[in-house]
Amino acid sequence: MEIKVCGPGCAKCHETERVVREALVEAGVTARVVKVSDFNEIAKLGVFTTPAVVIDGQIKCSGKTPTKKEVLAWIGG
Repeated sequence: MEIKVCGPGCAKCHETERVVREALVEAGVTARVVKVSDFNEIAKLGVFTTPAVVIDGQIKCSGKTPTKKEVLAWIGG
């Protein structure tokens, strides 16, 4: 599983990455977490508002920080 956390590096983007990593640990799921901060790369993923979470190429969240409960549902935790 590959999880991309998209955003320029703002506080909400850092919070999103933290929530994703905490959910992975809590669920005991191994995944590659990639931080994408280049706007061209973010746009190529189909994301136009950040922060955003993309799991295996599918946009799960855009324009807000997800809750840990949401992330757990996405990763099957």
